[in-house]
Amino acid sequence: MKLQQLLSQTRKAIDEYQMIQDGDRIAVGISGGKDSLTLLYALSNLRRFYPKKFEIEAISVNIGFDGVDMSEIESLCRDLNVSYTIIDTEIAKIIFEERKESNPCSLCAKMRKGSFNEKAKELNCNKIAYAHHKDDVIETLFLSFIFEGRLHSFSPVTYLDRMDLTLIRPMLFVSESDVIGFKNKYNLPIVKNPCPADGYTKREYAKNLVKQLSDEHPGAKERMFTAILNGNLQGWPQRILTKRI
Repeated sequence: MKLQQLLSQTRKAIDEYQMIQDGDRIAVGISGGKDSLTLLYALSNLRRFYPKKFEIEAISVNIGFDGVDMSEIESLCRDLNVSYTIIDTEIAKIIFEERKESNPCSLCAKMRKGSFNEKAKELNCNKIAYAHHKDDVIETLFLSFIFEGRLHSFSPVTYLDRMDLTLIRPMLFVSESDVIGFKNKYNLPIVKNPCPADGYTKREYAKNLVKQLSDEHPGAKERMFTAILNGNLQGWPQRILTKRI
């Protein structure tokens, strides 16, 4: 996927769900993975010509594993003219050494989000952006359906009243395969996830399940995504469809 295609799909989500207004300061969560770096590229380039003026701040939460080198991401942020902040924490020590969590993902995510949100507020951001893409939306619905007994997937826009922050997901219409293509084409400086639980989660199970269904029934993934968009899921904002020139 070329940058122009990424910007087109990102802008489609931003426009149809009114994610950005004039004067917004948006904190972009940077994990070091392909998704968050693709989002960084999208928003840093989109701000140059989008009619509503906004600023971005890139933020990474270092959970404390040894040997994680973010220097190439720091260099990328300089090239993109984006301010970058790394938050050092002891989340890994707390979860794996002190608490010895057998199912660490939920607590880790909660602690990472807490650190990220606090830094976003400190940097005077009113919005935060996550890099969830189209496949994440579908997989989340499967997780909720199978393990929680409800039809739910995260909303494109969510107001976090406790933090007075609005969470946006501008890559809603971008598929994971396109993210992989973008990563390869632009040689994104990926930082490997050092977590021992990576790849052994319920989300990985849902990802494999969706892939199997898509392989056996071509077009199934797109139909599932369309069903979600048209499903009037609780918490989703109104979608405003406009003709694109």
